[in-house]
Amino acid sequence: MVSVFSSPARYTQGMNATQILGREMAGLGLEGPALIVAGRSALAQLLDTWKQTLAEVGCSFSIHSFGGECSLAEILRIRRAAEALPARVIIGAGGGKALDAARATSAELSLPFVSCPTLASTDAPCSAVSIVYTESGLVEEVRILPYNPVLVLVDTQVIVQAPPRLLTAGMGDALATWFEARACAASNAKNLRGGSSTRSALALAELCYKTILLDGVAALEAARTRKITPAFERVVEANTLLSGLGFESSGLAAAHSIHNGLTVAPQTRSFYHGEKVAFGTLVQLVLEESSLAEIEEVLGFCIQVGLPVTLAQIGLQEVPPELLERIALRATQSGESIHHEPFQVSSAQVAAAILRADELGRSWTAGTAPAANRFHKSEP
Repeated sequence: MVSVFSSPARYTQGMNATQILGREMAGLGLEGPALIVAGRSALAQLLDTWKQTLAEVGCSFSIHSFGGECSLAEILRIRRAAEALPARVIIGAGGGKALDAARATSAELSLPFVSCPTLASTDAPCSAVSIVYTESGLVEEVRILPYNPVLVLVDTQVIVQAPPRLLTAGMGDALATWFEARACAASNAKNLRGGSSTRSALALAELCYKTILLDGVAALEAARTRKITPAFERVVEANTLLSGLGFESSGLAAAHSIHNGLTVAPQTRSFYHGEKVAFGTLVQLVLEESSLAEIEEVLGFCIQVGLPVTLAQIGLQEVPPELLERIALRATQSGESIHHEPFQVSSAQVAAAILRADELGRSWTAGTAPAANRFHKSEP
């Protein structure tokens, strides 16, 4: 099997980066008309800047207001708007679902895609992957698209305005990257581009974990005070670029399958993707029988930044046996990334690991874990 590394053509990050969007696009040979698929917050914050920066390079544009869910119906609406323009490039601006819907449409129309995340809440912006949901919020399909964004432009002045919980959710998504990459390497599983991981991808995945562990608490404090600090910039990069490259070029494993399983429980749907992935990471470590020190390191970090470590913290105060079975069956269905683990995984194992992870999390949140181990953080 060949090794494959996948990435956007260009990644640009910094304060007020939107002001150079037009020049970045022109430098890459991208021309209008452009269809901007924008969430409400992105539209409110950036419309005037888009007008200025795209006018500088003579790029006309039209706005499609994102409907809120990356569903088949929404992708069709975006496609119709792009065809009516007709668009020569699609720009996605907003959170992960807005980007996923815009990216899926660009692939259907064979148009270049520009990714402009306004949140650092997932690792979606750099990838060639779109998760499509039903209108009720269930995962319907995962689309592996032909190419990555031509440009990913991350404006930290915009991102710092978002609720701090969203940065934390991004750290939850990024938390899984190293552990899933490590599992895929151990099993020689294919990554999302159909090849094996490169050493570069593994190194980026590990750097992602070390960065959020070292800078996560300081970055969250910066987000709370809306200050763009070096730690904030590093964590935004970890959540967006390092995690994005790491997961796509190394692969996914149990943590994201546990997330997908949890979506069958309506009680979890008000929680962010990265929050459920963080709990899924704990479940993965239990499944893998990882060392207690490693599990405690992850538990301590999650508690420090406010990521969920119990079922109750993702809305599941009670989990009847039939619901637990449904979650475990969904997490282990054919084609799920949990089968990239270097051992066979059954739904019964997953159900038991979920309960054990919840038990460990409750022990820590109740303060009954050994004090010497609580909030331990290893040096990078």
